Amino acid sequence: MNGQKKWKLSIPLLIVEVLVLIIAIGVLYLITATTNEIERTAIDEENIIINEEVVETKIEKEQEEVEEVKKGYRNIALFGVDARDGELGRGTRSDTIIIASINQDTHEIKLISVYRDTYLNLGNDSYNKCNGAYAKGGPEQAITMLNMNLDMDITDYVTVGFSGLIDAIDCLGGIEIEITESEINHLNNYQLCMAEEMGVDYIPVTEPGLQTLNGMQATAYCRIRYTKGDDFRRAERQRDVLGAMMLKAKDASLTTLGDVVTAVLPSVNTSLSVNEIISVLGTVAEYNVVASEGFPFQSERTNATIGSKGDCIIPTTLEENVVMLHELLYAEEDYMPSKQVIGLSEEIMQQTADFIQ
Repeated sequence: MNGQKKWKLSIPLLIVEVLVLIIAIGVLYLITATTNEIERTAIDEENIIINEEVVETKIEKEQEEVEEVKKGYRNIALFGVDARDGELGRGTRSDTIIIASINQDTHEIKLISVYRDTYLNLGNDSYNKCNGAYAKGGPEQAITMLNMNLDMDITDYVTVGFSGLIDAIDCLGGIEIEITESEINHLNNYQLCMAEEMGVDYIPVTEPGLQTLNGMQATAYCRIRYTKGDDFRRAERQRDVLGAMMLKAKDASLTTLGDVVTAVLPSVNTSLSVNEIISVLGTVAEYNVVASEGFPFQSERTNATIGSKGDCIIPTTLEENVVMLHELLYAEEDYMPSKQVIGLSEEIMQQTADFIQ
């Protein structure tokens, strides 16, 4: 790595469901008498793979941190799944994959959005779009996929489904979003599909401009991916909705946020206990998101159609992307990826070489 890069600082690329989760747990912190627990799903850490060299480095760092009285970093995987039937585990593809890296000493948070179509090892020696890992093996395999390909040490996760999103936004009284002419037809088509699945009516958006969207409209807006920019623009729409929900949540009453809790809790699954989350929320004002990026990085990725696997995002080299990732997360200059990552990087290059022009 030559020189010090300036990493993008922006609104976190979290899907709106994660924001709703944060709101919901924040309310739980204030009104714990109302409900005492989110559904917690314990995961077997023996089924989660962490690259051997990463384990050795982690042990060394933990020993150093004890001597210096440091808490170090904690990494958590955030998954957003399109599961309107309420199923949050195996069998459902993860539409959004985010790594939240928390510096427990400085209270700085860095967020990495792993693009769902990224061509990676799925954690079982097969290669495909990375969102397939969650479908094949639930959160355990999805975490293993992240650890193996990115030299991470993740053991905890939060999964949020789409089913509570519509009601949550409606509970907030809708949100203001700028709609373009090219988005109207796609937005209404998504509304129609969702309305037919749910057996409800919907209100079409009829004109462009800044307007208040209800839950159905805003959820449909988040799903648009067929205008200019494709999936990258889709992520921007999610960011727009995130910001709009933040604005409404800041002014919402405790009663309103309580309604949001009721709407979203059935759509949350996590390995974390409420007490663990509340321990962070007790000092939430001290935490700041200081960096947000997408993986693979813009300068180190390309697109290609990989046979029957379809359109994929290909790391130019996985190895170089992992070096950049560790520089971003931990300020590690000249990071040396593990032998496992180097091997995966070479395999990805071999499998995709004939498809890249």
